[in-house]
Amino acid sequence: MSATFYLVRHAIKERAIGDVPITTKGVIQAQSTARYFGNLPVTIILSSPLRRAKETAEYIALETKSPMNMDSRLRERANWGDLPGQTFEEFVAMWERSTFEPEYIPPVGDSAKAAGERLSSLLTELAKKHPLQSNIVIVTHGGLITDFLVNTFPENQLEVWHPNFVAVQSELVPECSITTLIYESGKYKIAGFASVDHLTPIDLS
Repeated sequence: MSATFYLVRHAIKERAIGDVPITTKGVIQAQSTARYFGNLPVTIILSSPLRRAKETAEYIALETKSPMNMDSRLRERANWGDLPGQTFEEFVAMWERSTFEPEYIPPVGDSAKAAGERLSSLLTELAKKHPLQSNIVIVTHGGLITDFLVNTFPENQLEVWHPNFVAVQSELVPECSITTLIYESGKYKIAGFASVDHLTPIDLS
């Protein structure tokens, strides 16, 4: 049993509190990402219910003509605005603590460990449900992607992709980057990490 998962971080979002949309530049990124997946036989697309991920996923679904569903397990570990009255500075402090203390449960949201485990449970469920050689696109958030990787792989395997992976994990997954995982016989292999090769210099600038 094998499946290929493409973990896509959402496109550039508006810098504001709450469930924000992607920006005009984010739309361009999402369209470029959609064209990349247009060359693949995509089995299904799953998205975080947060607007920035959902909008990104919709462009991919339109291009690939693939079915798209949302799953709450793809939400970010925490989102600014979920805790009433929380300033951005307070949110960042909470986020950084939960990043470097994986079992710390913040006042709102999940611990990094729990977030990684819920993504793992979804991927395992999908691999069992869909036929062999499936290509499954997951549109989610940078923090959740690294939560899963840090929770799933030993540090020496992660350092193949960056020498200080755990220490700088929050900086490693750009918008609309693609992390490719192969799932086979109950194990994951990282086939590509945070690739932006499908984006043009204009998309990245």
